[in-house]
Amino acid sequence: MSPTHSVFRDGATALITGAASGIGLATAKLCYSHGMNLILIDKNEQALSTTSAQFPSTAKSTTSTYSIDVSDMSAWKILQTEVTSKYPSGIDFLMLNAGGAFKPAEGKTRWQDPEYFQKTFAVSTLGYTNGLAAFLDSVARSNKEQPRAIVLTGSKQGITNPPGDPAYNASKSAVKTIAEQLSLHLYEAYPNVAVHLLVPGWTYTGLTAGHSSKPDGAWSAEQVVDYMNAKMVEGSFYIICPDNEVTEDLDRRRIAWAAGDMVHGRPALSRWRADWKEKASEGIQQMQLD
Repeated sequence: MSPTHSVFRDGATALITGAASGIGLATAKLCYSHGMNLILIDKNEQALSTTSAQFPSTAKSTTSTYSIDVSDMSAWKILQTEVTSKYPSGIDFLMLNAGGAFKPAEGKTRWQDPEYFQKTFAVSTLGYTNGLAAFLDSVARSNKEQPRAIVLTGSKQGITNPPGDPAYNASKSAVKTIAEQLSLHLYEAYPNVAVHLLVPGWTYTGLTAGHSSKPDGAWSAEQVVDYMNAKMVEGSFYIICPDNEVTEDLDRRRIAWAAGDMVHGRPALSRWRADWKEKASEGIQQMQLD
């Protein structure tokens, strides 16, 4: 059995957004299996109620659920008050994992509908900064002995920036930047608080529409969480998950190619341009990485 990160321990407290399904739910299962108190947050009240039944409170741990819209800072403030009162020792594991798939209004392109951008950023970026504003102080306490951790769920779309959904890509690119800045901010003042950017590969979750069962190429949410735990044990900030179709090596090559557009003066998103697609494919295959 592979080792488990020390933040997942008996009596510690975990707060997880997007907890009613997918990666959030799989993470809640990991935390519960190690005797942690659970604070489960999701906008879908019915799904959250069903989920919470899997994690009954015990003599040693409690499970609390809150149905909130993570884009609503006033809801976070109410939650902050309630959670601080109930868990005065603070949050040991904070996972900000909410995301939303929004489309432009009928008859409009993505560039013609500002609400498409506003709604996407409200959930997929500000849902994270709201959570940090409400609970970062609860995680980063003066006690520097007990290990604590913050995980922000990003996306490969926020790194390699494929065409098709510019608002979501940009929102997850912002999450990457926020996580990087947060890690730098905390590592000296609070060395016991580790920050990780979780970047799933193709994962079968509630957001994976159009599939009645897990496709062969996708990972399950549990596989992602197992990989996350292993990389947390290694101390990795960037947790770039493979899947059953894309290897870690191929991810690294694609990321390097995307960054190389700026370094080498290529056109933006050269990997997907008709006049560059073949050269990009060859370049990625031939790329030498240390």
